[in-house]
Amino acid sequence: MTDSPSKPQQFMRFARQVGALTTPYFTSDEKWKARALLAAIVALNLGAVYMLVLLNDWNRVFYDALQNKDAAVFWRELGRFCYLAFAYILIAVYRFYLTQLLEMRWRAWMTTHYLDRWLRHQRFYQMELARFARGTDAPPDNPDQRIAEDMNLFTSYSVGLSMGLLNAAVTLVSFVGILWSLSGSFAFSLQGQEVVIPGFMVWMAVLYCLAGSVITHYLGRAQIGLNFRQQRFEADFRHHLVRVREYSESIALDRGEPVERRHLGERFTEVLRNYLQLLRAHKRLTWFTVGFGQAAVVFPFIVAAPRFFSGAIQLGELMQIASAFGRVQDSLAWFVDNYSTLAAWRATTDRITSFEASFAALPEPTQAADAPTPSDDTLVVDDLHLSLPGGVALLSAQGLVLKPGDTVLVQGPSGSGKSTLFRALAGIWPWARRRIRLPHDFAEQAMFLPQRPYFPVGSLRDALAYPESAERYTDEQLQAALRNALLPDLAARLDEHDAWGQKLSGGEQQRLSVARALLKQPRWLFADEATSALDPQAEQAIYSRLLDLVKARQGALVSIAHRPALAAVHASTWALVPGQAGQGPYVVTSSGS
Repeated sequence: MTDSPSKPQQFMRFARQVGALTTPYFTSDEKWKARALLAAIVALNLGAVYMLVLLNDWNRVFYDALQNKDAAVFWRELGRFCYLAFAYILIAVYRFYLTQLLEMRWRAWMTTHYLDRWLRHQRFYQMELARFARGTDAPPDNPDQRIAEDMNLFTSYSVGLSMGLLNAAVTLVSFVGILWSLSGSFAFSLQGQEVVIPGFMVWMAVLYCLAGSVITHYLGRAQIGLNFRQQRFEADFRHHLVRVREYSESIALDRGEPVERRHLGERFTEVLRNYLQLLRAHKRLTWFTVGFGQAAVVFPFIVAAPRFFSGAIQLGELMQIASAFGRVQDSLAWFVDNYSTLAAWRATTDRITSFEASFAALPEPTQAADAPTPSDDTLVVDDLHLSLPGGVALLSAQGLVLKPGDTVLVQGPSGSGKSTLFRALAGIWPWARRRIRLPHDFAEQAMFLPQRPYFPVGSLRDALAYPESAERYTDEQLQAALRNALLPDLAARLDEHDAWGQKLSGGEQQRLSVARALLKQPRWLFADEATSALDPQAEQAIYSRLLDLVKARQGALVSIAHRPALAAVHASTWALVPGQAGQGPYVVTSSGS
């Protein structure tokens, strides 16, 4: 049984996590801008503390003038206060502006950095496969929320808390000497001997804040886990709302509203239940922190009052002591005042760290095939073994050949791995051991048509040209592709903006996907149930155009389909059949010309 890490070990591990997340930006290609902004913010924080020291000294002179009824000094100090206040306001405004600017630039860099990593090598796809293979509770949950929200919170909390801590430390150093010199000594008798404590007010401030910090930690430590779960439950609720919107037609046809309402209600109940626990934990902490802050207002007056009433100090010194004590107390109480923010920052850091760790948990990106020779114009599967994300063997294949002019129908039972075979040929399936030789133009000239295509929200021309820019094609080319894909009614709607994945029927979406192929003219075409939503006549017409396309381009067509009529338009077959021991559940065999 492994011992749980100690508190110092936990702190060091968290410090390393924070360092791993913060260092990349300040060593990136934007490092000089980032470091300059950080240096300017630090300088402004130091300037703000210096202004507070000057204002503290102004307190003494101003209140002494009031006690002595010295009108000349009173008016002079009012004038001095005006320019001190103006300088402090100027520093405060630019400190705020530059802090927000640093947070914005840092967030932009982190968001871009993680978007690149998430989208590179189909990581976004692999993460979803791995997550569902391990269960919905396995990290990373809701990577969209981590990129969109957690990056923002992390940068905001990191800059705000670090500058706050710096400000508290500098303020403490600046005012502790002032308070020490003003507070005098405290003497008392102990067993017949006189004991003198110099700098009594400083020690009182330290004891006061130390006690407050310990109590705050024990009252508020539950907020760390609650904040972590709150972000997750909120993201789960939003994610399900989006899924209801995306599958609105299917849900409506199935009359699934009561079920979805129940599921949404369950997720929202989790949000509210956790938030109520977080609210109660925050309430307990607020009881203490507010009382702690209010007591700190009168505490220095209570301690210094005997010296004032005895005539040892004047009103100005009393006010200066109270001001200095307040600054020292505020600095020492930084942990108390920021505990809730620290808890939220810790939860956010843990979420981003687990997101970062999820990249390492994925298989290393591999090449889909050995480097082909320029003269190679044939796809050859020498040896291929595919597994499910959990490691269970799925299928194996050896000796598959695809040459220009071939038309191949892939057949096999549902769940045997036909679509996964396509994913492996496309190079997006990471759980594979492979030796595949690809044609020299495969990366540029291969196209895969899924059963359920994706269309971005926007203009029809962008949906048709995706993922390329629509500017590469003329209106005549776009309209011809739509007409050839049996979508003549859409030819006049190229500039219409809509959510085409929801606006069009299943058959129209598949024909629009075929229109993409007719527009882009690939040599190597792979259709995965790409016409399953079409009627037989439309399917035959579409396949006639696809066959003409690959023939004209001297390419090949590979289809996954279940309708017997499509077997007639394919010259050969790749069949997935149960394998022998050691070969995996299914083996791909080739037959035909």
